[in-house]
Amino acid sequence: MCLGIPMKLTLVSGSQGKAALEGVSRQVALDLVPEARVGDYVIIHAGYAIQVLDEKSAQETLQLLTEVGILPVELGR
Repeated sequence: MCLGIPMKLTLVSGSQGKAALEGVSRQVALDLVPEARVGDYVIIHAGYAIQVLDEKSAQETLQLLTEVGILPVELGR
C-alpha cells in the first residue's frame, strides 16, 4: 500500500522544497506541483509533492489517518 501524507510547505527553491508536519521536516521535489507556494499544504509521497490541497482538506485527511491508526494521535490534531 502506498500512502501520501499532507504536509505544509515551509520553503520553496525552484523545483525543491521543504515540507513540515508537527516539527518533522522533509526535503521534497516539487516537479509535479510547480504551482505550490510556501504555506500550501501538499500531499507527500516518496519524496515528491504530488498534489496541492487546501488546509481544511489537509486537516481532515490527517484526522482520518489518525483515526485508522496510521499516524500518532498528536499528528492528527
